[in-house]
Amino acid sequence: MRLLRWAAVGFAAITVVGCNTDMWVQNKTMPHSESSFFADGSGQRPLVPGTIPRGYLREDGAFYTGIENGKWVDKIPLAVTKELIDRGHDRFDIYCTPCHGRLGDGQGMIAQRGFQLQRPVGNYHTDRLRAMPVGHFYDVITNGYGAMYSYASRVEPQDRWAIVAYIRVLQLAHHAPVSELNDNDKAELNKKTDATPETHAEGESH
Repeated sequence: MRLLRWAAVGFAAITVVGCNTDMWVQNKTMPHSESSFFADGSGQRPLVPGTIPRGYLREDGAFYTGIENGKWVDKIPLAVTKELIDRGHDRFDIYCTPCHGRLGDGQGMIAQRGFQLQRPVGNYHTDRLRAMPVGHFYDVITNGYGAMYSYASRVEPQDRWAIVAYIRVLQLAHHAPVSELNDNDKAELNKKTDATPETHAEGESH
């Protein structure tokens, strides 16, 4: 019995010692607080010379905002490669087609199923949007426009530019003259043209 009593006392002593809060109440400088340790009285210390910034510095305004010198940029600030366009195609299909449609004509399923607006869903093939600088499209993805909300939390800056590149591809494809097509594309176009059924006036024999 006495042994159990001493064991209980020992356990209690160890527990009390373990509750010491020295690590919690240790002397430290809180952010933006005063400090008598430094001559300038500030606990917030300047960066060490040679410190390399990382993370959300975002000094490249054209890349991160689509704006330079107060105007939308007219060139994509990335190398426009097939990989970038393919990535843009993928992201466009995920985020843009529900409203804008796969062709970018504003006839996505949401638009077709009764999403009525005073200003209709954007059709990228209108003269107005074809003339818009690429920075406009980046800004719309980033900040939203009209009923469209911002996609900044879902689409990274590089992917936004990839989508913009793909929008330009859609616009070019929609308005490209036949003279700019290669022989394979011309042959494919001719096949589709030949396969188009003829239309007949009412009463005309088929």
